[in-house]
Amino acid sequence: MIIPGILFKSQTSFSSISNLKLNFKSFLNPKFTLQFNPISSLKVVWRKDSTLDKAIENDKRYKLCARVVKEVLKEPGQAIPLRYLDKRRERLRLNVGVKTFINNNPGLFDTYYDRIRPKSNLVAFLRPSNRLRNFLEEEKRIYDESEELVVSKLCKLLMMSRYKVISVDKLVHVKREFGLPNDFLVNLVPKYSNYFRLTGSPGEGQSFLELVEWNPEFAKSVIEQRAEEESQLTGIRVRPNFNYNLPPGFSLRKEMREWVRDWLELDYISPYEDVSHLDQASREMEKRMVAVLHELLSLSLLKRVPVPILGKFTNDYRFSNAFSSAFTRHSGIFYMSLKGGIKTAVLREAYKGDELIDKDPLLGIKDKFVELLEEGWRERAEMLRVRREQVKKDMEMMAAKNGELSEKVVKRQSSEFEQNKEHELVFLSKVLGLWYSSFLFGIAVSLVHD
Repeated sequence: MIIPGILFKSQTSFSSISNLKLNFKSFLNPKFTLQFNPISSLKVVWRKDSTLDKAIENDKRYKLCARVVKEVLKEPGQAIPLRYLDKRRERLRLNVGVKTFINNNPGLFDTYYDRIRPKSNLVAFLRPSNRLRNFLEEEKRIYDESEELVVSKLCKLLMMSRYKVISVDKLVHVKREFGLPNDFLVNLVPKYSNYFRLTGSPGEGQSFLELVEWNPEFAKSVIEQRAEEESQLTGIRVRPNFNYNLPPGFSLRKEMREWVRDWLELDYISPYEDVSHLDQASREMEKRMVAVLHELLSLSLLKRVPVPILGKFTNDYRFSNAFSSAFTRHSGIFYMSLKGGIKTAVLREAYKGDELIDKDPLLGIKDKFVELLEEGWRERAEMLRVRREQVKKDMEMMAAKNGELSEKVVKRQSSEFEQNKEHELVFLSKVLGLWYSSFLFGIAVSLVHD
């Protein structure tokens, strides 16, 4: 709804929250004071969202395959003895043997035999298949086309941090979540020396990536960009704010509804804004922390990040120690999934059902990898279908042969029975004949003696 003549916040939608409407008195009357309860006293019960959990479950098999591929590719020569990989099952979270995994996901690797040492026995090795190598070339092409996007993401991660510098180890740990290429430190950072500088001791766990130049174009959050687009569309300045959408059936206590209403009326604080003057326990700092979390999830590929990974940046982004409670406290903005025994923060507005609304261009890499996997799965399904049909035919032929054989056996047994019966009758007639002859002979003898 557009209200002309006043400065208003961007549209904030609510679901299943009765009487949760923004009060614009705070904008019209500067003497109006908002009443806030202490943040620490606000408790929201966690509730399961099956739809968003399904979005995580859908990627489970893809992520498992990606982990195994990554493990093989980082080996010297991109080859590894199968038994070595089998020993890493627990770390890779493989619930089946490597041989079974390879059979279930054909097209990823080729198996060949070689010696681990010159005089050792031949053992099975794995190496990337031609299909996987083609995918890796396609992955490089997508990264090359999206280089500017990757640079802006890396700049944004540094620009939101307290001192505009982050440990290299942390950035390497989150590269998959944000779509950074594996070689970003080797190729991307030196290429854009106007933005980045490596400091410290690389390889010793004490190296850092530092921001060299602040680019104002990168210092706009997703929420601020959305407000600008709405302003251009309507011709009226729109104040940036969060979209607030509770899932169906979810409700808040009256106290919490009032707190959310008043909290949303606070001015939005950009995650790129200097907040060194703010008290860590203030409601403004809570607003800024939620803005940073929102921006981090927006920058991620899947608009969701495991909470433990976000926790690694507590000091860098000035999160409170209990920052994860914000995901349940602001349930209309975030959802914290417990799927797979891992807490994962999900950005609600990024999903429609269990599907992403706007896909990151770098997700094209995932789509290509899924195509590779599905091609192998289809081939395996076809192979199993052909095998089942062949087994069925073999069983039918065997049954038919067994039927013919049984019929021949029955006929032969019947013939033998008839023959035996005739033999028995002949034998019996001969016996009777001999007996009758003996009987007559006996009578004749007795008559002679008489």
